[in-house]
Amino acid sequence: MKVDTVCIIDDDPICVYGTKILLNHNNFVSANILVYEDGEEALINLTSQLLNRQRMPDIILLDLNMPIMNGWEFLDKFQKLTFTNKPQVFIVSSHFDKEAIEKGRSYELVRDFISKPLIAKNLNDIISMSKIAV
Repeated sequence: MKVDTVCIIDDDPICVYGTKILLNHNNFVSANILVYEDGEEALINLTSQLLNRQRMPDIILLDLNMPIMNGWEFLDKFQKLTFTNKPQVFIVSSHFDKEAIEKGRSYELVRDFISKPLIAKNLNDIISMSKIAV
């Protein structure tokens, strides 16, 4: 699987900036990086893309703690959509407890959990996982 588009859903501009630098600097992604500041904005735009028969991002890096619509609320609504290509969601957060990990694993789209701050090795692991995913 070639990674053409990565979607970052995070309200922390420093984390978003750092992730974009890693993606661009290390040539992990050949094309687009989409950025949304909250789950609602992401849901509206990604649903619109889907309705317009545009390809979904290959990877979504999803923060859990955001205003307006948090990551869990986003996942609850996003998983109900019908996809031609299912994005792989990686939950990115500064801390995880056992309950959050169990809850995350209940979502078919969630591939793994990555600790903030995102570093090149974590990003490389995400890209590798995406390439071998079914």
